[in-house]
Amino acid sequence: MILITGSSGQLGSYLVESIPNSIGLDRKESQYTKIIWDIRKEIDSALRDYEIDTIIHAAAQVSVLKSVEDPKIDAENNIIGTINLLEYARKHDVKYFIYISSAAVYGEPRYLPIDEAHLTAPKSPYGLSKLTGERYALLYHELYGLKVASVRPFNIFSPRQDPNSPYSGVISIFVDRAKKGEPLIIYGDGEQTRDFVNVEDVVQLIKLLQKDKPTGIYNCGTEKETSINELAKIIKNISGKDLEIVHLPPREGDIRRSYASIEKARSIGYKPTTNLKRDIERYFFTRNKKGGV
Repeated sequence: MILITGSSGQLGSYLVESIPNSIGLDRKESQYTKIIWDIRKEIDSALRDYEIDTIIHAAAQVSVLKSVEDPKIDAENNIIGTINLLEYARKHDVKYFIYISSAAVYGEPRYLPIDEAHLTAPKSPYGLSKLTGERYALLYHELYGLKVASVRPFNIFSPRQDPNSPYSGVISIFVDRAKKGEPLIIYGDGEQTRDFVNVEDVVQLIKLLQKDKPTGIYNCGTEKETSINELAKIIKNISGKDLEIVHLPPREGDIRRSYASIEKARSIGYKPTTNLKRDIERYFFTRNKKGGV
């Protein structure tokens, strides 16, 4: 059986839907969650009725801003929670462990596109905690023989992002404001770039890993960079409204440019399908936000 942690979250919920013989674990109740548990606690008792052979660890505190506000909570979730799962895997002979890391581990790019060999220099407690969890997972491979793969997604978007959260992604925030006819707010000149990848492509890569069980680190993105100005124009055009685009002072520590090298993921069959305009239109403007993909 495949255990998927963070099953009420954006990525975890799609994984539960997409992967047969999987079971969801989360501390929040949802239609995708079978086991309600906090991974900051010892996990053996929560799984005593299940025989787990693979763990896909997507549970995390995912907000950069929240990690800055409360780095201790961030570390408890992203480091201690990961160690608890790794200890379960070690003691119960779990065959494969997929750790969902983040592109935030890279920090400010030294070169583009960013490949997996790029220096890791996180600029936030969130990035540092995800990198620490990843290194623990890889160390368990070296010390105990647990087969481990780590996925570093870039900027995931899906209909299950919550635009009402102050920590939500820029796409869901822009879409929510567009639907309300409110100005789209850009911090700085808007020429900062990101690699936006739809959730279906992230699920695709994880399923490829789960099938063949390679070890190592894999970027997950599109190898395309989109500026925030371009993103705002796409959403404005799709909305059909005469939306104002407002520029405010830049946010401190905002990374200027970022996009992934995905050659390593391509080597195991990954083929990104993300089309930003098409996906934003079908995810947010033609379908119910809570619906599937």
